[in-house]
Amino acid sequence: MPTHPLLARARSLGNPVIEGDLATLVWQGTYPPRVIDDFHNWDESPQKMLRAGAALWYLSISLPADAYLEYAFIDSRTGERIPDPLNPNHIGKGAGVYNHYFYMPQGKPSPLVLPIKGNGQGTVTRHSVSTLDFAVGTQRTVYLYHPAVKKPVPLLIVYDGADYLRQAKLNVIVDNLIAEKRIRPFAMAMVQNSAAARSVEYSCAESTLGLLMECVLPLARENLNLESIKKGGYGIMGASLGGSMALFTALRLPEVFRKVLCQSGAFIAPDYQYVVVDMVNYLPTPDIDIWMDTGRFEWLLDGNRQMFALLKKKNYRVKYNEFSGGHNYTAWRNDVWQGLESIYAK
Repeated sequence: MPTHPLLARARSLGNPVIEGDLATLVWQGTYPPRVIDDFHNWDESPQKMLRAGAALWYLSISLPADAYLEYAFIDSRTGERIPDPLNPNHIGKGAGVYNHYFYMPQGKPSPLVLPIKGNGQGTVTRHSVSTLDFAVGTQRTVYLYHPAVKKPVPLLIVYDGADYLRQAKLNVIVDNLIAEKRIRPFAMAMVQNSAAARSVEYSCAESTLGLLMECVLPLARENLNLESIKKGGYGIMGASLGGSMALFTALRLPEVFRKVLCQSGAFIAPDYQYVVVDMVNYLPTPDIDIWMDTGRFEWLLDGNRQMFALLKKKNYRVKYNEFSGGHNYTAWRNDVWQGLESIYAK
């Protein structure tokens, strides 16, 4: 019996089969799995595959030409994830969970995540600070990035710092941007999150500001060659809840944090909005610079568009970008260089 042309293409080129703006996922088996993915908001909208032939199933998704998409197959009987034998590309999401992924023809990984031989490379050191009861646990890990320069530099504090370091290769991206003279050199204090209590600490929490001011900043000042804060203040960045927490931090402490990089910030839920929205609405506009981005496939897209519009209405200095991807570190990694160039321009 001849092989179905769709299956032959998937075996030859890998999953999905891409034609124009259509990405077609293929599955061979007696019954089809469900598909969960960035575009359909994962578990909230599992997709049914359609029959393509005997023991052959497919799902076609129309995507932008530069899209990056993560997906997984779910056994429709057991509810368990099952690997895609036609796509070897997968990425770990923690706790033994993997997503498969692919790029559309005009999408590609950022070349900035690869160390370039000959470029000056900064160093990353691991530290532990006492939380002084400002956060869950008695100690918190902080990674310090020292750029490969001798002069004093500004500081950027990064929420979810360990994830940005490991999954987004943030230090490598910064190394390359500095070497290419696309940004001015700066140092980073990358603060580990608290795992189970992350949502509490990043939901506009005053205690987290205490952790930064009383624990993280003294560590950074002691170990990094930093400019005086009077020369322009420090920067603060994060993604998702960490992104909205970054904006909250700058609104609460604008005399310290004057640059904000917010990726896929969580501002507006279906039935309520975070206090940071009221702060933008009702507080005097501080002297800060903001860069925001979000994915076109995210459930947070509308909230970010609304926040950008509100910031513009209130005369904030803000720039905004949308990328063709979902809510994950690969998408943030591929787009973050634009924010770094915006807030740390030469």
